[in-house]
Amino acid sequence: MAFKVNRIFSAKMTQWLLYKFIRIYSFTFRLEVQNEEAWLDGYLDGSESILLCVYHQQFFPAIRYFQNYKKYKPGLMISMSKDGELISAVANRTGWTTVRGSSSKGGLEALRGMIDHLGEHRLAAHIIDGPRGPFGVVKPGAIRLAHATNAYIVPFYATADRAWYAKSWDKFLFPKPFSKVILRFGDKIKLEQTDTEEAFGEHRKALEDIMFKGNESIKRAFD
Repeated sequence: MAFKVNRIFSAKMTQWLLYKFIRIYSFTFRLEVQNEEAWLDGYLDGSESILLCVYHQQFFPAIRYFQNYKKYKPGLMISMSKDGELISAVANRTGWTTVRGSSSKGGLEALRGMIDHLGEHRLAAHIIDGPRGPFGVVKPGAIRLAHATNAYIVPFYATADRAWYAKSWDKFLFPKPFSKVILRFGDKIKLEQTDTEEAFGEHRKALEDIMFKGNESIKRAFD
């Protein structure tokens, strides 16, 4: 049975259908994009590398909009799980370069691949608490990427005025058709390389706190 499930997830037709579904479904969203210029201007003038950081819960509403960045050849680390294979296939079709791996499997090799890609193309995204959570807990990968490439971290959040939430560890956000969706970028964060594990831990906790506050703020967007 597991073999059949794996074949379904890896089938090109399944991946193509999911990609088309997401594009068509996302067309129904009434998008409002906030604070994008805060990081995009610096990236476009060639002076800055950017690492967009998002919760696992919130990446779905941004998939179609993030296709706007395909000309920049951005990178994204995706887990080696079955659902990760589907997500990777969709991301590749939207113009993102995926590197497979996570904290639980293939992490070191994937991190090196992401460092190389971000160093060359200067734009990448990272799911900070994936693939298994807990929700909101920043894994070390984002900090290591930013340190190694001298990149700015840019928090990213998404919410919708009407949505379903999955019964999963992250309460995955799935906006309802024709809902208003806000995509909000936070201000740039620069974390200089550290010499000690204690200082590294402080950077990780600082990003976690910033992401938490930003998420609390966007949850009040439709109050």
